[in-house]
Amino acid sequence: MVARLMFLVALLSSGLAAAQQPSAAPPSVAAQAPAKTAAQPAPRTPARREATPVIRPKPGTPPKRPALRSAAPPPEPDPAPEKPAEPTKGSVTGQPLPRFAALRADEVYMRVGPGKRYPIEWVYKRRDLPVQIEREFEDWRLVRDQENTKGWMHQATLAPRRTGVVVGGEHVLRGDARDDAAPVARLKSGVIVRLRSCEATSDWCQAQIQDYRGWVRRSEVWGLLPGEGIQ
Repeated sequence: MVARLMFLVALLSSGLAAAQQPSAAPPSVAAQAPAKTAAQPAPRTPARREATPVIRPKPGTPPKRPALRSAAPPPEPDPAPEKPAEPTKGSVTGQPLPRFAALRADEVYMRVGPGKRYPIEWVYKRRDLPVQIEREFEDWRLVRDQENTKGWMHQATLAPRRTGVVVGGEHVLRGDARDDAAPVARLKSGVIVRLRSCEATSDWCQAQIQDYRGWVRRSEVWGLLPGEGIQ
């Protein structure tokens, strides 16, 4: 009996002690980590850029430049056709060209071409008028007069005798080849004289008109080549 009482007393004492102890705070529940979190991208390592090499000229070396293409030269113009050289000898007679002749008749025709089928361009009515022969073609001669008129005359109308026509105004036919020689006759421009002789190196020629014979300066008559001599 006594033992049961002591057990009850001890039980009550333990219950009283438990009731007097303050109640503990509720347990704190730590927040659990979320089941899924957004994945953080791994930090990017910036791509390494390959530097473009810079080539610098060496000191004292001029910078290189692209070679310039030379423009193609313009095409050369077609060369002008060469003028055929004037013959120095006649193709028919073999005589020198140019040379002088005189009209044989009182009426001589000058044609535009070497043949009777060509029209007559001029009619000359002065026997012994000097003309210069420049070309030969068969029986025809290309001639030029003192007025630089050119045309074709038949060879039968030309004579080889030497004459000259006075040019440049009035001149004096003198008795000797001197400017102070006595005058023989006065020659008007256009008068035709017969040339008797003329030294190639002389400025004077012996001439005759009608019954008058004397000397005239080479420069006063047309009908001589420069430096030509007549014997």
